[in-house]
Amino acid sequence: MDTLTEAEMWATARNMPKKGGKHAEMGKEMQAQCKRAKVEEARSPSVMNFENPDSLFGSFISPIKQEMFFREYWEQKPLLVQRNDPLLAAYYQSLFQLSDLKELCSQGLYYGQDINICRCVNGKKKVLNKEGKVNYMQLKKDFDQKKATIQFHQPQRFKEELWKIQEKLECYFGSLVGSNVYITPQGSQGLPPHYDDVEVFILQLEGEKHWRLYKPTVHLAREYNVESEDRIGNPTHEFILKPGDLLYFPRGTIHQADTPLGISYSTHVTISTYQNNSWGDFLLDAIPGLVFDSAKEDVVLRTSIPRQLLMQVDTADSTKKLSSLLRRLADRLENTRELRSSDMKKDFIMNRLPPCLGCDSDPLTPGGKLPKIDSKIRLQFRDHAIITVEPDQETSDEIRRDMVYVYHSLKNRRETHMMGTEDDTTSEEGTSQTHGLRFPLSYLDALKQIWSSSTVNVKELNLISDEEKENLALSLWTECLIEVI
Repeated sequence: MDTLTEAEMWATARNMPKKGGKHAEMGKEMQAQCKRAKVEEARSPSVMNFENPDSLFGSFISPIKQEMFFREYWEQKPLLVQRNDPLLAAYYQSLFQLSDLKELCSQGLYYGQDINICRCVNGKKKVLNKEGKVNYMQLKKDFDQKKATIQFHQPQRFKEELWKIQEKLECYFGSLVGSNVYITPQGSQGLPPHYDDVEVFILQLEGEKHWRLYKPTVHLAREYNVESEDRIGNPTHEFILKPGDLLYFPRGTIHQADTPLGISYSTHVTISTYQNNSWGDFLLDAIPGLVFDSAKEDVVLRTSIPRQLLMQVDTADSTKKLSSLLRRLADRLENTRELRSSDMKKDFIMNRLPPCLGCDSDPLTPGGKLPKIDSKIRLQFRDHAIITVEPDQETSDEIRRDMVYVYHSLKNRRETHMMGTEDDTTSEEGTSQTHGLRFPLSYLDALKQIWSSSTVNVKELNLISDEEKENLALSLWTECLIEVI
């Protein structure tokens, strides 16, 4: 069964057709077309710095500084970092390699779900998937004889180091981070020229890959699309990626890549983020809550629309009134401290990776001393928890009061990350459930107090009674969100 649609929308760097030419002999003038950072051997970066999300991203794009990256490249133009660093090349290779496939196939992988086999033929993608479970010998045969590209979906489910990297990147960006591995034999390609709807970081793991990038036809695209060769013109950038190199390009960048002749195969991992994470998406998410809250206090928003407005073909007469109402909302927004997010926050926290505590570690359970009224407490896993205010989900009353919800990703399952499959967080009704806690609105200030302080005394929490203070601390401790120090 062909299940490529979701993967195509999220997984981004594809292997592209070879058009001939001696890629290994490309001149300096062609290399100079792409903005890149040459790293001197004396300044070669070490392996990733996992101390915190900021240090991880700093080492991820080293030697480019983060300020420069976001000022000059992010959402604007490609960046090529060519490192020539044997230490980093060896580390990249450890993330995933062709030789890993045999053992991974023995764990029970399925075509379409875990692996796609494809090749670009005459500018079109040809899918070569079989049915059911992946057989390693058949996979290797298609790779060797049919020159097919192997696309491995979301390898962070199996590779701990990629889990560590992507978990920290999700903390850094506050957005889901997916990945796919592409393994392409020499003289071949996987996909035709196309653009994606995500920000793309490509790490070259094994062999070499010849890349061509083209001017976007849709800047910061919101969807995946294939482009024909006759529409895209000449490449704006053309280069060879080697082990240890990193390539970034914004969503909408048209690209294609192939493995040159003389290189037995190429392996790269595409790490991608910021799908449906624009200001437009945030407005779609936040405006309904803003309108709902504003209408409680502004009688103008509660007045009726004109008779037969919903029956009219031409609604031009109503646009002035709508513009006026939007300006009222904008004025209210200027004085709003809390902006309610209905879905984006929950979608992120519900679908992101859990903290990487090691493959052999036990599931998180509360530990240490129980919090008491005289305890000093500290928030744990700050980057994995959010606070939201929303209508009470547990009452069906016509008038639902607002409640405070604390959602977290500590119990999320790495095995289903970015796979769009149901797991044990799914309710009997088939809807996904978040992990977390529910409190009365009066607890909001105390929760903010815990989130904004390095440490806090339970007895100093902004709640009326000692019982409420202890109950709040105990609830958070039970979910492993605080520790007693």
